Amino acid sequence: MLKNNTFSIDYTPKKIVSLVPSQTELLYDLGLEDSIVGVTKFCIHPLHAKKNKNIVGGTKSIHLEKIRALQPDIILCNKEENTKEIVEDCSSIAPTHVSDIYNLDDSKELIALYGVIFSKTKEASYLLRKINAQQRTFESFIEAKPILHVAYFIWRNPWMVAGKNTFIDHLLSINRFQNVYHHLDRYPKVTLTSLSNKVQPEFILLSSEPYPFKEEHRIEIQKQTNVSKVVFVDGEMFSWYGSRLEKAFAYFKQLRISLEESI
Repeated sequence: MLKNNTFSIDYTPKKIVSLVPSQTELLYDLGLEDSIVGVTKFCIHPLHAKKNKNIVGGTKSIHLEKIRALQPDIILCNKEENTKEIVEDCSSIAPTHVSDIYNLDDSKELIALYGVIFSKTKEASYLLRKINAQQRTFESFIEAKPILHVAYFIWRNPWMVAGKNTFIDHLLSINRFQNVYHHLDRYPKVTLTSLSNKVQPEFILLSSEPYPFKEEHRIEIQKQTNVSKVVFVDGEMFSWYGSRLEKAFAYFKQLRISLEESI
């Protein structure tokens, strides 16, 4: 959770505004659809979320008056997704919880906490059991696999990658991927030539979000880095925490199988 931040609430919130797509998905999976009154334009899971709920902006820019008009009992934010200003503004309207996710334990803690806050402990426990079962199965599969060196790109112009102290980097390590940019913090800007000046990755992974990489970008990177294995990956599986983890481990297994077949 957000370090040095105190959150307390002595009632079960009935009207929720979620400013974080992965947390919106978690709320739905905990059976809280009827309690959600506001979401962002990026809350695309489940598919009907944006159709049935009030859109209160994005993750970096919100319509504060729209949120105020909804009279929420609680607003859900994330330290990485939302700005400090947004959190402060939301706190003036309703109790605002700010998650801070770096690893699987943080994600599981959030699920359990939501179970307590929203009186959904049974549903949260069931979800956690399913995630833990999927994780154990994947760990048995991946434990004997060789470490593969990778670079995980999230943006173009400028080129940006996932570095250390990110949830993405943690999940890369779970997959026995060695992030060649692990020595850099958070989401550093890089040059493609930097890959030629260091140990070249065996694979460059192009995330499906937040930048919509296309085939032309894959070819561009291939030509400039001489790394022949440039692969598109599902960014939601690597960056969405919460209930998305239930699906992520099966995806990771198929990704590893696919990568090994391409070597």
